[in-house]
Amino acid sequence: METADPTPHARSTDRDTAADGPPRTAPQLSLELLVHGVGGTTAQEMLGDPRVQLITGDDTAACYRRTDDADAEQRPDDYRGEPVREAYCWSNLTSGNGARALWLILVPFMVANLAHWMRPAAPSEHPAQRIYDLLVRILALTLTVLLAAAACEVALDLTAWQCAGTTVCAAGKSWMGFLSPDNSGWWSAPGRRLALASMVPLLVIGFLWGLSRRTWSAYESASPPPRLPGTSRDTPVAERTALSREGFWYGRRLVARLRAAHATAGVLTIAAVLLAAAAKADGDGGHPVLAVTGRALTALVIVLAAATLIVVWRTARSEGAPDVSSDHLVVRALPFASLAVLALTMVHTGWARPGAHSQGPLPGADAFGGIAVFQGVLVLALAVTAWVLQRAARDDARTALRGMGGPAVALLACAVGGVLSGGVAQRFADWLDGGATPGQAHAPIPGPPVLLSWQASVIPALLVVVAAVAVLAAIRVVIVRNRVTKDVPGLYDPREQPDAGRTKRIAATIAGAGLTDSAPVLIAATSAVTLILGAGAVIGAWLTGRAPGRATEGAPPVVHAAAETAESLGSWLMGAGVILLITMGRRAYRDHSARRTIGILWDVGTFWPRAAHPFAPPCYAERAVPDLTWRMATWTERFDGRLVLSGHSQGSVLAAAAVWQLDLVTRSRVALLTYGSPLERLYGRWFPAFFGPPALTGLHREMDDWRNLWRFTDPIGGPIRLTCEGGRRIDQGPLRDPLSFGRTLQNPLPAQILGHGDYQADPVFGTVRAELIARLGPDLPGQRPADESTEGRPAQGSSGRSSG
Repeated sequence: METADPTPHARSTDRDTAADGPPRTAPQLSLELLVHGVGGTTAQEMLGDPRVQLITGDDTAACYRRTDDADAEQRPDDYRGEPVREAYCWSNLTSGNGARALWLILVPFMVANLAHWMRPAAPSEHPAQRIYDLLVRILALTLTVLLAAAACEVALDLTAWQCAGTTVCAAGKSWMGFLSPDNSGWWSAPGRRLALASMVPLLVIGFLWGLSRRTWSAYESASPPPRLPGTSRDTPVAERTALSREGFWYGRRLVARLRAAHATAGVLTIAAVLLAAAAKADGDGGHPVLAVTGRALTALVIVLAAATLIVVWRTARSEGAPDVSSDHLVVRALPFASLAVLALTMVHTGWARPGAHSQGPLPGADAFGGIAVFQGVLVLALAVTAWVLQRAARDDARTALRGMGGPAVALLACAVGGVLSGGVAQRFADWLDGGATPGQAHAPIPGPPVLLSWQASVIPALLVVVAAVAVLAAIRVVIVRNRVTKDVPGLYDPREQPDAGRTKRIAATIAGAGLTDSAPVLIAATSAVTLILGAGAVIGAWLTGRAPGRATEGAPPVVHAAAETAESLGSWLMGAGVILLITMGRRAYRDHSARRTIGILWDVGTFWPRAAHPFAPPCYAERAVPDLTWRMATWTERFDGRLVLSGHSQGSVLAAAAVWQLDLVTRSRVALLTYGSPLERLYGRWFPAFFGPPALTGLHREMDDWRNLWRFTDPIGGPIRLTCEGGRRIDQGPLRDPLSFGRTLQNPLPAQILGHGDYQADPVFGTVRAELIARLGPDLPGQRPADESTEGRPAQGSSGRSSG
């Protein structure tokens, strides 16, 4: 492995005489590497030429050039003063395949994984860092247990226990006839019905395990270049980020360990449900031998559960180097041991028990309440830990929610998981009992656990709060629009005829784009109300033991009617949420625009590696960042060249992450051009430990140069808020949008409001690009002195943006 020399001017002497590189006397080439943003685009559009040729890569992600530029390295004289343009296309990593839209069902896992990366920017050696990461991993584990419990509720409780054991419910369902006790068949015994139905949740866990394993191999197994990223001796420790560590984008062993632990937890949940049902039957029927067997199996389940917790406890990211070591035999054996215990439990549960019958809900329904309470305790502990880290943070001026973003997002992950599990259970129970309402008087089956009904009843109240916040946001847009309207004409040539309607449209676009900065308010309000209403639902379910409609019988008619309405409406809303996700996934198979829209969601949510939940959608950056790093490192090594890395939107985040992965010598030969970039506005605020002002300052310190373009009308991109040496700003903006205000001789038709797209249409883009290209001279620039580097202070004047 090659180690980067800490001296920027040092280069390998072997390369001077390498056969595959040009001699020192040859004209030096420059490369402009383009990286597109959210939604993706084609190489033809990026390069402005219908004839393109693949240079390196595959159908998933690749670098392309114009066909005329494919052999540019063999004729460097043709490219004096102008770089070779190359496009890196990565859209197939996210929205290329419509089947990936079905991963929307995995949203709770993805959101829990985001909470891991939202920790405050405290020093890495702070002891609360490990506590924070551990709490997030355990909370992610509870989501897997909740998923397995929800699958058991549908397959074991509602189907095999309640409906199959009730003649009225099973009547008319031919597919359930062999399970009905009226047929006196072999499968009609309650234990055997449960053992057979347990295959459904087992298939769910197995599918998630296989999907996690397959997607990691397909998208996330790209190794980093064989060189150490290195850090300048002039870069302060506070400005170093974990994104520059060699093993950051390669956590194979961690994902494998978590995958084994979560699969084990899911299988053990199924076994626990079966053992709870068998224990009730053995206690009622007096089967001493089976009771002893059940206790022995319960002990095995407890031992394996403890081992699973230990694995999760000891599984932390190792980012200093690629984690390629193999797991211990115990970790690899855990899933198989849990499967063996489940098989024994299925035999134990299905053993003949004369006189056994299923009546009422399946034992263990209170487990949903226990999971909810435990998740609430974890979220509160996470909030305390985040508060401790925030107090030790280096820079917290613009951190979202004052460092509480991680706990808030973790709470939302639990809430979404509860809504999805409850929605499936509620709608499935409603389908099973026909026209009746599960749990009500004269209904064929008792229905889902009472807690799910209480959780459903609080959803309308939560939506009212969200709607109120949305109304306040709309009012804010109107206020900002009216305030900005009078300033819009002053941005343009006074000779252009003012138009009141167009002025309002421009001002409304600016005001709407500013709503992105108000996202913390919406998330804070939603999280706070979710915590309060969720606690109320748990307390109501435990105190009454009945659904809200039945619990309020005897109360004033208004109260009783409101409770029944909230319960019924909430139940439909829970089911509608699940149906909406499935519908969006199905539509993505046929509609290309819908596939791109859903892909944008993954661009934001799946940038980070799976550090907390292995069943989350795969991380595209673990393929894209090594791709870019390999391309930049090998091209500069072979041709002794310099390059401009040009990134739009999410592509600018990938570009920055790739530059951090370069060794110091290569990093100093790269100029960065970003536009529509969420680096500071979104990532810097929500992920301060990795993209905060100190980290961005350190990135600019070790690069050749950096320019960033932004607009007030852009809802995603924004300023970087750093200054260069001599007081020169990195940010170039705000750019005018639209480019012309009214109709003129040069622009007879109204110019389009560009917002987040088409930054290349602005003349400023060409000017800034030309300045960066002009810096790509034949001499390698020296490292900036520490006292002339960026200071990380907010840019003043027109390059600032209100934090909202």
